[in-house]
Amino acid sequence: MAKLEEAVGTKIEENLEEAINAAFISERPWVTIVWDDPVNLMSYVTYVLMELFNFTQQKAHELMMQVHTQGKAVVSTGSREEMERDVSRLHEYGLWATLQRADQSL
Repeated sequence: MAKLEEAVGTKIEENLEEAINAAFISERPWVTIVWDDPVNLMSYVTYVLMELFNFTQQKAHELMMQVHTQGKAVVSTGSREEMERDVSRLHEYGLWATLQRADQSL
């Protein structure tokens, strides 16, 4: 009986480890979202997007208008670490930004 309990315990540990790895070491992309805020001017948001992401003025303006009219816009996609860096940089410029998995509903 002890061998059965040990085998079941080992299997549970393996399944748990696989689930944790799938959740945190996934190759699924993440996204950076910029949120509308009552503080920053639209021209400033456009400037920041051009500065940080090398968007053209037209692309940055389109994203800024999406933030303004829809409340948010996805501005970058990549690994979790890259998106954490992008969110941090946006925060340094005073913008509201978060990250989430790309497969989660926006």
